[in-house]
Amino acid sequence: MTAPPQTAERPGEPTPERLRDLALLRRVRDRIDRDFAQPLDVEGLARVAHMSPGHLSRQFRLAYGESPYSYVMTRRIERAMALLRRGDMSVTEVCFEVGCSSLGTFSTRFTELVGMPPGAYRSREGEATAGMPACVARAVTRPVRNREAQALGRG
Repeated sequence: MTAPPQTAERPGEPTPERLRDLALLRRVRDRIDRDFAQPLDVEGLARVAHMSPGHLSRQFRLAYGESPYSYVMTRRIERAMALLRRGDMSVTEVCFEVGCSSLGTFSTRFTELVGMPPGAYRSREGEATAGMPACVARAVTRPVRNREAQALGRG
């Protein structure tokens, strides 16, 4: 009597292809974290990962819960929040400093993620975090998407 053939993977374990894709996705995410203020597009990021743009978008969303574009914008908004808290730059200056090319798009995405327009945030949060160490201010003011805020009771 012969034993049943053994498969290369056990149920529930990632395949070698999935592990390779995850490593490539990590490279993409690291590139976004490092170069968020530079012009980034899905096609260029897909080249970094040696994937098609569609495949990158699907796999990135599966791995990180949001599209590459959304992740880029979240990083930009996080940085914008820090710059606005400092209070020494205008909203327009912050918009361009974090890599956005449209003040309208920046303001819309900022309001979606933070729950208030950038000008109001600058006025309110600059005073609220005065004297607070930067690492603490960053942690307590991290943007939360509106649907997450509602689930947490913050919206």
